[in-house]
Amino acid sequence: MSDATPTYAIVAGGGTAGHVNPGIAIAEALVSAGHDLAAIHYVGSARGIERDMVPKAGFALVVLPGRGIQRKLTLGNVSAIAGLIKATFQAFFLVRRLRPKVVVSLGGYASVPCAFAARLLKVPVVIAEQNAVPGAANRVVSRWAKACAISFPGTDLPHSVLTGNPVRPEMRGINRPEQHAAARERLNIPEGRRLVTVYGGSLGARRINQAVVEAVGSWNDRDDLVVRHLIGARDWDVIDRPPETAGYVPVKYEADMATVLTASELVVCRAGASSVAELAAVAVPSVLVPLPGAPGDHQTANAQAMVDAGGAVLVADGDLTASVFGELVDELLGDTERLEAMAAGAASVARLDAADQVAALVMEHARD
Repeated sequence: MSDATPTYAIVAGGGTAGHVNPGIAIAEALVSAGHDLAAIHYVGSARGIERDMVPKAGFALVVLPGRGIQRKLTLGNVSAIAGLIKATFQAFFLVRRLRPKVVVSLGGYASVPCAFAARLLKVPVVIAEQNAVPGAANRVVSRWAKACAISFPGTDLPHSVLTGNPVRPEMRGINRPEQHAAARERLNIPEGRRLVTVYGGSLGARRINQAVVEAVGSWNDRDDLVVRHLIGARDWDVIDRPPETAGYVPVKYEADMATVLTASELVVCRAGASSVAELAAVAVPSVLVPLPGAPGDHQTANAQAMVDAGGAVLVADGDLTASVFGELVDELLGDTERLEAMAAGAASVARLDAADQVAALVMEHARD
């Protein structure tokens, strides 16, 4: 990292793509607003996916040691607390050296040490909360934040401003009806087959993966579908999946989600905040399966916002079986009018300018 360019902002947090993608989108919006790319620094976790994603986006990255503290008493929390203390010291010296005008807290492990250091050094903090129910990190940080950018109406944080959840630039400006055929061609979807995309987030989702492989295993004679199954790194070597065929395409990690969503007739996925925001941006009908046990049950709250708009169907994780998956796919794909109404419902909650709105809030509260 070079300190030759004065630092304008530190964007802190991550761990999963759901935190990192909005952070990168905010950083890019700050650059578009006139700030030097070298003046935006990202601080993440040594264990997080940001280690790969942030450098590819062109931003400087510092990773802090340690991991998050579990919400129950475990021996692992002893080392986690020690790691957090070490990370806080490192964050303090980093913020003191870089002297940013503002710190943006995304939530996730690395956000708390950076925000605490910012408080001690009198650097303004702005929160960017992705979920309908705020995470523990941002709830702590909100006590001294100047403003909280929220993605859903009613999210309970002080000084909140409804901006929407920033999505990747490639997700903005997609016209799915006009670009659908070209996206299908890029994915080599055979004529006469409709694309159902299934995923569980950057790591995968065991219940969804099992339901899909069991369903596909009984569809040997179907020639009307392509199921593009984004299994995720965690389950790739664990799930006993069917072989790849014209109708079943297993993928470990998808780098071009914009094309995949544009080509899809239906998506079945978890209800992480970034997933919901991207489905809305591209206007894709979906079946949302919230992660059980998510803190504050935030994924159910995320999903409910899309359901209320008519853009999705909600299925509890424990209710998703191979037969339920198959029935939902047949029911929804068999009703073109309903799919069109769901696409319109998804589009109605999209906030395509969210990254610019958050960037504007960050610049408003940055110190002179």
